[in-house]
Amino acid sequence: MVKFEAQSKLPTIYGEFIIRAYSENDKEHLALIMGELKNGIIVRIHSQCITGEVFNSLRCDCGFQLNYALKRISEEKNGILIYLSQEGRGIGLINKIKAYYLQDLGYDTVSANHQLGFESDLRNYKVAFEILKDLGISEIKLMTNNPNKIKELEFYGIKIIQRIPIFTKANEYNRSYILTKIKKLGHLIDENQI
Repeated sequence: MVKFEAQSKLPTIYGEFIIRAYSENDKEHLALIMGELKNGIIVRIHSQCITGEVFNSLRCDCGFQLNYALKRISEEKNGILIYLSQEGRGIGLINKIKAYYLQDLGYDTVSANHQLGFESDLRNYKVAFEILKDLGISEIKLMTNNPNKIKELEFYGIKIIQRIPIFTKANEYNRSYILTKIKKLGHLIDENQI
């Protein structure tokens, strides 16, 4: 399903990573690796969010989460960030913008997806499993607030030895988005800490 394509060094503001590129049909995914590859390593599986990561949108917490994960890996001097091409919980960039418009009209992020004919979350973590398998990793400390991510990785055979909550930052534009993730998608975020 996933094919390793290329590898290089990637110096960043968080330190130097090894970047590995993978292909899956018409999609491209990345793994950023710092330190030694070993079981029990910290892992963040992150889905692409152009609006939040490139344009610093305040509508979501994706950019905050990505930077938090890279910083945490840098502090540990060891970890993997798997970056999946799954924009807008898997509905794609154009449909995500359509969902934004519906949110402007009062729909929450989940009901906007439903209004467009999509499920709440179309993401799939089999690709992440295959990348971890390629890297020789079967046990991880997973940085996530998403219980579905844990369940799916365990289904594929990855042992989650620890869940590390990932920082999420609320503001006036994304507070209802984060609350919807808690109430409708079961994300493990303490409402009192946002």
